[in-house]
Amino acid sequence: MNEFLQDLRTQRWDDHRYYHHSRINQSLHLFSAMSFLCAYVLIFTNPVAAALAGWLAAMVTRQVGHFFFEPKGYDEVNHATHEYKEAVKVGYNLQRKVVLMAIWAASPIVLYFNSSLFGIFTPAANTGEFIRQMGLIWLAIAAGGLIFRTVHLFIIRDVQTGLVWMTKILTDPYHDIKLYHMAPLYLLRGELFDTQTAPEQHV
Repeated sequence: MNEFLQDLRTQRWDDHRYYHHSRINQSLHLFSAMSFLCAYVLIFTNPVAAALAGWLAAMVTRQVGHFFFEPKGYDEVNHATHEYKEAVKVGYNLQRKVVLMAIWAASPIVLYFNSSLFGIFTPAANTGEFIRQMGLIWLAIAAGGLIFRTVHLFIIRDVQTGLVWMTKILTDPYHDIKLYHMAPLYLLRGELFDTQTAPEQHV
């Protein structure tokens, strides 16, 4: 258990130090984390609403932060190129995220032109039913993306790495709020980038 928790701390720290320099990105992650927590609550009573909150509010803002506000040049703090960080990323690096987000974005189009989704659904009779079916598809994409990468890590790394990553992903909303709750204030003070360099402060 100690080794598992240490690996979890390492994955969290690597994710923070490599991919969360921008205070705008951190602020968007704070909003994303709160949206994910709402989705976690909704999943037990309204799974479709949870999917809509999870993807439209949480995932979109999260990835906007990564793609548009996070620096892609040489990382002076960690002495690493963007290419190196992409190569060693345990979970979804930017290239994999493009694939995942493309599948998500394409899914409404597929459902629109194939209203039964190859026989899975009864064709929606109205907009409400279409949205409900879309939410179920988005839930499946989220679960599939999580399970696929976890199993993939089982194969290319080891079982513990996969389980640690899955645990990290599921608990990221709580951890992001802890890490980034002050990010909006830093932004208001004019600080665009996190200057923290000591990992001990976050482990």
